[in-house]
Amino acid sequence: MPPSSQPVAMLRYALVGVVVAVVLNLLLRSFVKLGGVLATLVIAASIAALMALLFAWQQRRPPTRGERRRLVWLYGGMLALLYAGLLAMMSLQDEPSPMGVLIFILHYLAYPVFAQMLFSERIFKRAS
Repeated sequence: MPPSSQPVAMLRYALVGVVVAVVLNLLLRSFVKLGGVLATLVIAASIAALMALLFAWQQRRPPTRGERRRLVWLYGGMLALLYAGLLAMMSLQDEPSPMGVLIFILHYLAYPVFAQMLFSERIFKRAS
């Protein structure tokens, strides 16, 4: 079957990314005891690569700009909601400092930034 040129619903890729993010964070931070920026970068890059590989394997083509944009917005948006909830729960225990909130935001931003970088036509063309 030839590769489809029709736009793909990106919600399932974003959902897979969010579920994997939650699971990997729990596994690496709780059981492996890997934390901090290193854990965030490893997890964010791994998930972005997984979503890109999954898309390439299923669609047999690079994503269009619109598909990439939708994926980053959906994935980043769902993670933003989860991160906002986590920040709210942290605030109930103790008011985080402005620097703590900034670091928290930077940890979050790694996920959509890696998704934008790795879920691109350039990466797909280099891999071909």
